[in-house]
Amino acid sequence: MGYYPISYERALECKIKMNMLKYNPKIHHRRSIRLKEYDYRRAGAYFITICSWNNEFLFGSISDGKIQLNEYGQIVNVEWLQTDVVRPNVKLDTFIVMPNHIHGIIILNEDAQTIQPVVGATRRVAPTGRPIGPASGSIGAIMGQYKSMVTKRINKMRNTTGFNIWQRNYYEHIIRNENELNRIREYIINNPTRWAEDENNPENINQRKP
Repeated sequence: MGYYPISYERALECKIKMNMLKYNPKIHHRRSIRLKEYDYRRAGAYFITICSWNNEFLFGSISDGKIQLNEYGQIVNVEWLQTDVVRPNVKLDTFIVMPNHIHGIIILNEDAQTIQPVVGATRRVAPTGRPIGPASGSIGAIMGQYKSMVTKRINKMRNTTGFNIWQRNYYEHIIRNENELNRIREYIINNPTRWAEDENNPENINQRKP
């Protein structure tokens, strides 16, 4: 079963209007193109991918082109849905939890600088007073908090501590226009049916190894 914040009717509309999305290295790459001078608190749409530790199948499996989430995958799903509940400047668009990663579109409705930070969301400060880590309200801060909450809940469920759930960092793409937004929505919706071609499928990962 897939989980989409947009309605099923909206998803069907996207499918009807567009052809099946082919692999586009400008959109679907697995290398961060984080811009050094870009303020990731700025209003806009961001395509996010977060991968599990060592690409392990922690969250479920694909069966007949559909995602079947396990109890850990349910946590990943629920916590993603909480992202815009606790942040007034965040809106969730299409997303899906896959066996070893999550794809999602996050929309910042306005500059996070004008939004009160979430309780407990702070930046570390070095002795010199210079902030360390992502700015409060930025995509980096939001992703860090999300990954941390999922990790805590899954480790608590399986009675473990200190085990990694996610790979370090995440991958993002700044969505530039409506056409690109629709293409990425289509890509996310079709992810389970195109699992055999997915870069995160271990069979494909193993084929790329020398």
